[in-house]
Amino acid sequence: MKAEAIHHEPMMTRAQMQQAVFEYIKVDYNRTRRHSAFGYVTPMNSELAKAA
Repeated sequence: MKAEAIHHEPMMTRAQMQQAVFEYIKVDYNRTRRHSAFGYVTPMNSELAKAA
């Protein structure tokens, strides 16, 4: 997370850091990262496959 989300960001306030962590987890990590629990596909693709 540090290398992908906040490594090159300037010093942040606590509130800015909390927002950056929230956005990384909810927007990037949970939607685009492949997870072993879903057969190594992204959660978004797993949901799309279930709906089809």
